[in-house]
Amino acid sequence: MNLYQILGVSKDASQADIKKAYRRLAKKYHPDTNQGNEQAAEEFKKVAMAYKILGDEEQRGRYDRGEIDEQGREVNFAPGGGFHGFGGAGAHGGAQGAQGFADMDDILSELFGLRTGRRGRARTMQQRGADVRYRLRVGLLDACRGTTQRLTLGGGKTLDVRIPAGIEDGQQIRLKGQGQPGIGGGPAGDALVEIQIVPHPVFRREGLDIHIDLPISLPEGVLGGKVNAPTIHGEVALKIPPGSDGTKTMRLRGKGIHTAKGKKGDQIVHLRLVLPKKIDKELEDFMREWGKKNAYDVRAGLREAI
Repeated sequence: MNLYQILGVSKDASQADIKKAYRRLAKKYHPDTNQGNEQAAEEFKKVAMAYKILGDEEQRGRYDRGEIDEQGREVNFAPGGGFHGFGGAGAHGGAQGAQGFADMDDILSELFGLRTGRRGRARTMQQRGADVRYRLRVGLLDACRGTTQRLTLGGGKTLDVRIPAGIEDGQQIRLKGQGQPGIGGGPAGDALVEIQIVPHPVFRREGLDIHIDLPISLPEGVLGGKVNAPTIHGEVALKIPPGSDGTKTMRLRGKGIHTAKGKKGDQIVHLRLVLPKKIDKELEDFMREWGKKNAYDVRAGLREAI
């Protein structure tokens, strides 16, 4: 594919049309807008090389006359009509292609805030490396309390990632400079670590609050008493008031998530009345007699709502 085809213009295109085509393609394929897309990066290199030559009227004329090839290399015409390419762009004449480079500087600076820089006779574009995305599974308790967890990066490199207390599912942690290396001496990209929180069998999270279902026995529900209740910070003694049933909730202040900024959530305890697995005759007889004397309608509110 020749340089005109790469830019998508005809051979008789004006310099303004060539510049317009480069501007459009540079914006489309630039690595900053196509992070991690290697194909786009290759297309960007081709477009940049094509404009480096065609964007300079002198270089374009030499290319049209067959004096240089698509890489800007001098073409040595050999006997019998053959030819050999040698050297690199600008190998004969330090100003060769200077206008194309200057225009590239201006266009990329306008589009992306980037500029090129010299290295000897060559000019190398500095590009930031692409960001790389990872996923890290973290248990709910570790996410609530904060922890450090090891992550394996590309190439087998491992890093200890600090998980802040209270991090949420889907939240990202940015590891500076741990992405793809930069191009032409540009800075490395970052590693973006998406946190996936693994659910817990007991604790549920809502904002900074923690919810649990706490089973209580029939005697505890009727008579009340003290029971041990788990929290994300350890067990606490909880006083169950007499007459507690499966609809009662209790709040433990400050027993939820503690953030680095000093915010504290609560733990919400949902009492769940659990009957004995085996109902013996004594309990049956008692409840039968008690029910005759103390009948009450537990579904009145349900009917009213309907």
